[in-house]
Amino acid sequence: MDYDCGFCSVRLEFEQGLKMSSPTKRREMDVMKLMMSDFTVETINDGLSEFNVIFNGPKESLYEGGVWKVRVELPDAYPYKSPSIGFVNKIFHPNVDELSGSVCLDVINQSWSPMFDLLNVFESFLPQLLLYPNPSDPLNGDAASLMMKDKIQYEKKVKEYCERYAKEDITNTNAEEESDDEDVSYDNTASTDDEIAGHADP
Repeated sequence: MDYDCGFCSVRLEFEQGLKMSSPTKRREMDVMKLMMSDFTVETINDGLSEFNVIFNGPKESLYEGGVWKVRVELPDAYPYKSPSIGFVNKIFHPNVDELSGSVCLDVINQSWSPMFDLLNVFESFLPQLLLYPNPSDPLNGDAASLMMKDKIQYEKKVKEYCERYAKEDITNTNAEEESDDEDVSYDNTASTDDEIAGHADP
């Protein structure tokens, strides 16, 4: 009887090891898990390595009511290597670069573990980042400085950014506006089209 239990335990560990040893299967499983959750996922080029996730600011935070499109890129070695996370529309936060949208978060950048998955990122890690900014390790020096020197002005600016850049209709129509811009300039010369394409893909 004890032998059977021991055998089952070894077999279970072996099967779990097989699952963990296949990054492709794990990537598919994690993306599907995210798609089946409450988050809206927009795939890019019909692949599972690059996509956008619609992310709402956490309740009882300065970012409540804001809606962001978060770009996710999964490396070939995911889940052994962390995903690349970046805000597409602007956010005023000490630990988010205003221009690139890249995120400074230890659990993603340094202490990532294959035990984590994409749901952890959007259900826990990003909400915690917005609830508890760390101005001592900034990517946005202006936001960090303002937070430490004048919290009232900092909170005001956070809310201004939410109002201007993170409303649901703004997030949802970003792509439409870009396509409208291209339609308006469609009759222009080829060089002008090239310039527009260059701006769309920095």
